[in-house]
Amino acid sequence: MTWYVIDGMDGSGKSTIADRLRRILESEGRTVSVFTHPDRSRTFGRISARFLLSDGVPAAVAATVFYLLDIVSSLAAMRRVGSDDFVFVRYSLAAAYLPARLYRIGYRIIDGALPSPDMRVFVDVGPDTALERIDRRGEDREMFETRERLEKTRGRMRELAEGWTVIDNSDDPDHAEKQLRKALEAHMS
Repeated sequence: MTWYVIDGMDGSGKSTIADRLRRILESEGRTVSVFTHPDRSRTFGRISARFLLSDGVPAAVAATVFYLLDIVSSLAAMRRVGSDDFVFVRYSLAAAYLPARLYRIGYRIIDGALPSPDMRVFVDVGPDTALERIDRRGEDREMFETRERLEKTRGRMRELAEGWTVIDNSDDPDHAEKQLRKALEAHMS
């Protein structure tokens, strides 16, 4: 079993990269389970997502608590599901959304308390690209989905993602897939 984490800020293309990773692995005959967070099909994920549509510190804290419970649910599901590989869309870099005085500590706690994946991928884009993608979804924006907050979050994620595989997903999707394939080859060797 190999466990992959695809992380990044809102609108970075995490789900797109995770889908490409799933297709690559399945083309090799592997079974793959993908868990997206917050998972709106589960109670904790729905509650977290609901708080993300609010604003303010209490809503951010509540969204984080339910997000972590959603992650723990996915970790438990990994034990029950008989896949060769698992892909989590969003994991520990979500700590970058915490307030300035808490995000580093939050990341260290989350990263230390939760199990470590086999491969960590940070999907990076600029805030303008992210906002364009967010707006194309046609959904209400979440509390962190403003240019200023995305810029701040991106900087924090780039800081926290030291040692992660970084994929620039700003331009051509085929270029991002080439980066992903190269990272997979390096990981496998």
